[in-house]
Amino acid sequence: MSLVVDDLRVYYRTLRGDVRALDGVSFSVTDGEIMGLVGESGSGKTTLGKSLIRLDSRMRHVGGAVTLDGRELPIGTDAKMNEFRFTEVSIVPQYAMSAMNPTRKIGRMVRELVESRRIRFATVRSELDSRLELVGLDRAVLDRYPIELSGGMKQRMVMVISTLLNPSLLIADEVTSALDVSTQRAVARTLARFRDEDLVRSMIVITHDVSLVYQIADSITVMYAGKLAEKAPTDVLVDSPRHPYTQLLISSLPEVGVRYGGKRLSGIPGSPPQLLNPPTGCRFRDRCPLAFDKCAEEPPFVEIEPNHSVACWKAS
Repeated sequence: MSLVVDDLRVYYRTLRGDVRALDGVSFSVTDGEIMGLVGESGSGKTTLGKSLIRLDSRMRHVGGAVTLDGRELPIGTDAKMNEFRFTEVSIVPQYAMSAMNPTRKIGRMVRELVESRRIRFATVRSELDSRLELVGLDRAVLDRYPIELSGGMKQRMVMVISTLLNPSLLIADEVTSALDVSTQRAVARTLARFRDEDLVRSMIVITHDVSLVYQIADSITVMYAGKLAEKAPTDVLVDSPRHPYTQLLISSLPEVGVRYGGKRLSGIPGSPPQLLNPPTGCRFRDRCPLAFDKCAEEPPFVEIEPNHSVACWKAS
């Protein structure tokens, strides 16, 4: 196993109490796997990604463990996690196009990052040039400021920086949300190439766009209100979803070649529960068309078929 997450709980402390952004999440990502992580805004998917690299000081690690390549990550402590950032686990942040320091030329920025990891820049310079070529950027970008690059170029540059030290795990958080459709596809293919050319061992791609991860992911995990709803191989989850939330999520997507002049696309009625004081039982039950009395109890996240796990009393 490359990544094993066991009963991870991460809260945000507020004046009104703890927001249970992650409330008992367990899953694994194998070597070479690209896992898509999808869900509505506020489902906890970005918190999950950030917690694996300890990128947000507001997070409070309440419980659970994260193991990467057999070593437990000290995700509860910023200083201890610094040893693992960019070398073992790295991230393309949600707002990658504004992630680079606007007052630094890109080449200087890369040098400072590499040397902060106690690595001489000269030892990675040739690899940096190769990686720029891989994503279709000219070496001249190193002499430019971030403002001189287009949105797509900034995104690809951040991807180069995040993977330069060949991390075991790469977290890509909403990397296509501000890009046009053609650029989205190019970025998605570039992520897949990083894995295919063994520049990163495994990857978690966080998005609200199921159609994006369908193109590149080996498996898809669906989150809802701080918990996992379903995880399965990509084709299985899209073609035969078992959790009612996943079924509604998939059915709300438009189909290529289908006209909707006489048929309206249906969304999911209602809204997710507040995680400051989440309800007992299944957190989807107030919106679920299949809810029954048993849903007042929290369903376990269990494997119902090989590599297919669901948290729903009716899934089995």
